[in-house]
Amino acid sequence: MEFGNLIACADATSNFIGLFDLSIAPSLLYYSYIPIIFVSIFFSFFIFLKGGRNTAGKLLIWLSILFSIFLLNEIVQWVAVHANIVHFAWAIALLLQQIIFMIAVFFIAHFTLGLEFNYKVISVFLVLLLPTFLLLPTTLNLAAFEIDNCESLIGGLWYYLYLLEILSIIAIGIIGLFSLHQNVKLRIQNILLIIGSVFFLGLFAFSNIFGEVTQVYEINLIGPLGMLFFIGFLSYMIVKFKTFNIKLIATQALVSALLILIVSILAVRSIENVRIIVSLTSIIVLVLGIQLVRNVKREIEAKEKIEKLAGELQIANEGQANLIHIINHQIKGYLAKARNVFSELLTEPEYEPISESAKPMMNEGLRSLTEGVDFVTDFLNASNIEKGTYKYEMQQFDMKTFVQSMVEKQKNTAEGKGLSFELRVDEGDYNMRGDKIQLGQAVRNLIDNSIRYTPKGSVKLQLTLLRQGSAGQAINNKKILFKIEDTGVGISDKLKPKLFTKGGRDENSLKVNINSTGFGLSFVKGVVEAHRGRVWVESAGVNKGSTFFMELPVSFN
Repeated sequence: MEFGNLIACADATSNFIGLFDLSIAPSLLYYSYIPIIFVSIFFSFFIFLKGGRNTAGKLLIWLSILFSIFLLNEIVQWVAVHANIVHFAWAIALLLQQIIFMIAVFFIAHFTLGLEFNYKVISVFLVLLLPTFLLLPTTLNLAAFEIDNCESLIGGLWYYLYLLEILSIIAIGIIGLFSLHQNVKLRIQNILLIIGSVFFLGLFAFSNIFGEVTQVYEINLIGPLGMLFFIGFLSYMIVKFKTFNIKLIATQALVSALLILIVSILAVRSIENVRIIVSLTSIIVLVLGIQLVRNVKREIEAKEKIEKLAGELQIANEGQANLIHIINHQIKGYLAKARNVFSELLTEPEYEPISESAKPMMNEGLRSLTEGVDFVTDFLNASNIEKGTYKYEMQQFDMKTFVQSMVEKQKNTAEGKGLSFELRVDEGDYNMRGDKIQLGQAVRNLIDNSIRYTPKGSVKLQLTLLRQGSAGQAINNKKILFKIEDTGVGISDKLKPKLFTKGGRDENSLKVNINSTGFGLSFVKGVVEAHRGRVWVESAGVNKGSTFFMELPVSFN
């Protein structure tokens, strides 16, 4: 019989929008396919939106969308009335399957080995897809169509697909073996992902190949169930290992999955099949329900723990604030007062002359108290800047004159250690806007740091103007670079990442300077970044010297 220009299959009647017969499909078709479509789409978008929208999430979305399109296409093959539609659905099924397997392999390679989607990967994709694109509309894809059974007869191109499916599963296994040696920390996660992927693609490929060999296409209803196992493994990974940066599978995701499974029972027409489906659904509901209860329990326990820690943290913060207040107003005052007494006794002529034998002790007392005041000052400055409570007083000043003054004050200390100490200033206008006091402290800290950690050799300082863009651009594009190069103890690779952090020091620091606080460079970093600048260090390693850089814009908003 004909419907317009379309030939209708003999065993079908148009009872849905004139194109489909929903009654001729296997009784489990809708329950097998439709829930999987909704669950896979919902789950992948949930991971993408909650997990940072990274490449892995994007690949998972594409995989679920293409797999859902494939399942919808399979439904069309079962329920379409007209031969042309059925034949077209068969024709594109091959292409969809191949792309699904290719994306799945790349997803595994990206997740486990960090493979990026570059031109090499694209080239491989195109080479593998080329035969399919070229031969898709030929008889090598579909050789003929049997109108009596309303089925298409496959051609030789399908055996190319089956070969690729088998090779894809083998490739995933090989990727899994490589990943075990590459990243030990993620070994268990990778194993779970490989097992879930092999189960998903293996069941998918087996049902397709076995169904074609035996001509029992109802076996294809089993293949898509592998996606549920794949999702199950991903769910466990998220809960157990915080994969995709998601701490727990959201409660709404599990509830939605349960709702989809239960509502899908309405699509089962036979009461005998309903009993089977209810039993299977009950098992799934039980497993997901247990997971749901555990998740809620963990969230409640985590919330209670956070509230307890928040209370303890508040008490600790109050204690720290009180300690800083005491240090600032009491200890710092005592130390500064004692330092001033020693300094005055040593320098003021109106006091009785101090005996030569007492002077070394007085000098040592002055030095010790000066270090104590510096220690407290660095600690307080670093703490205030880290908390963001410090307010900068911005003003215009000449950085060139300012640095020269700071260098002159520390020249005696450097030369007293026998160090070569020199400053070179390039020509130019170094007038800038900033907090003169805090920038002065930062400059002093950098110079003092190089002097302290250079037992012998030299400390070379340089002040330079850096210009960006063309000569006609505004002065805002001009930057000041202060550079300190020493021949000191150098910096180990272990220390470099934490050098500018609060308390950043190591055992070598304490060997050279027993009074090292670890707060000085943290303070420098805070001040420089508050002025929209940057500070960094370069060193070839231990005992190979260091070069510190401080870069500041001339002005900023």
